[in-house]
Amino acid sequence: MKPKPKLNRRSRRAALVVHVTVSACWLGLTLGLLALGISAATTGSPATVEASVRAMKLFADWLLLPVAFLTLLSGLLLSLGTKWGLARHRWVYTKFWLTLATTTATVFALRPGVNSAVTAVAAGGPLPDAGDVLFGPVVSLSAYVFMTVISVLKPWGKTRRGRERSQSFA
Repeated sequence: MKPKPKLNRRSRRAALVVHVTVSACWLGLTLGLLALGISAATTGSPATVEASVRAMKLFADWLLLPVAFLTLLSGLLLSLGTKWGLARHRWVYTKFWLTLATTTATVFALRPGVNSAVTAVAAGGPLPDAGDVLFGPVVSLSAYVFMTVISVLKPWGKTRRGRERSQSFA
């Protein structure tokens, strides 16, 4: 007999809708940050550079962290409350660690990079380093696309723990 999922059907569906929605928002915000970063890095206009990095700061300060944390929490809820489990399938485990890593990178790398760019540009200087406004969104976008792919394809099979649990319930 297999273990029964902890979430009922209605709760699971609600959590899934929340998770997919906030994950799509995170992807969209990152695309927006990348577009603004490209604009700031490639324009010759100081006004455009300033407007771009200030808009990036608004996204980073007000939207990215709540969306990142809600993605992480809703993913945890789904993994712990459904048959997938957190450590039973490699794709779920990989998504968890990548989500945790990208959330951490948002806090400790992306936001500080954007903040330093805004500080420099607001003081009348040039964009200090295009990498500050491009690297974070490029890495994040790559991670989110990869996580989307493995969510759809569900590759790699079960972890050792998942195989052991399956055998114990067989």
